Amino acid sequence: MGTVRYLEIAEALRAAILSGELPVGARLPSESDLAARWSASRGTVRQAVATLATEGLIGSRQGARRIVLRQERRHSFGELNSFAQWAEGIGHTAASRFLSRTRRPATAEEAGRLALAPGTEILAALRLRLLDGEPTMVERTAYADWVATAVEAMPVDCRSVMDGLAEGSGVVAHYGEHLIDALPAGSEDARLLGVRRGSPLLRQRHVSATGTGRPIEWSDDRYLAGSVTFSVSNSAVATPLERHAGDR
Repeated sequence: MGTVRYLEIAEALRAAILSGELPVGARLPSESDLAARWSASRGTVRQAVATLATEGLIGSRQGARRIVLRQERRHSFGELNSFAQWAEGIGHTAASRFLSRTRRPATAEEAGRLALAPGTEILAALRLRLLDGEPTMVERTAYADWVATAVEAMPVDCRSVMDGLAEGSGVVAHYGEHLIDALPAGSEDARLLGVRRGSPLLRQRHVSATGTGRPIEWSDDRYLAGSVTFSVSNSAVATPLERHAGDR
């Protein structure tokens, strides 16, 4: 019963934060107030608060009561949006910059993911993605040979490659497959994201393909810890994968 109770309290507080009822910077009610409101023990309240702290929604500063650190924003990968579309859809300003674009033979993994013959020339691109002017993600993408020329022609500050391909070449992504893991920042990632080498990064690798299943890109995206989180919601019908971003 106690376990169910703390989850109920955590969900109610989470809803208050996401709705803006408890805005960023607001203090949570005291443990005693929450315990009284929910007719629960202070231990149960502490479990609920600890759950939200683990999610990064709340924290404490200099011994003060817990305060709201950020508000989650959700986007389902069931909607195959670009980084820019996703960011702008949740109220952020998205920007990006190509740091390099190089033609080279595909690695074995790239060739497999892009359904190309081994050694086929692809376009390898390194791009820095920003939310509200701050570095958020380093993107390393292998573009299939048949879209390489179009990607090379895009401006260095191209807002969205996928939007550019759709508008300029009629190439539209209809399908995506995503792999999620974590890894420490290497020297290049640390320099670009402004963190120490070895800092934790959240990585999303994905392949995007046309409606006929022809792969367009294979990308390795490394997000600054705390800027984006991923979750999976399960049901008997579908299992949409969601990503969340905190206010900056």
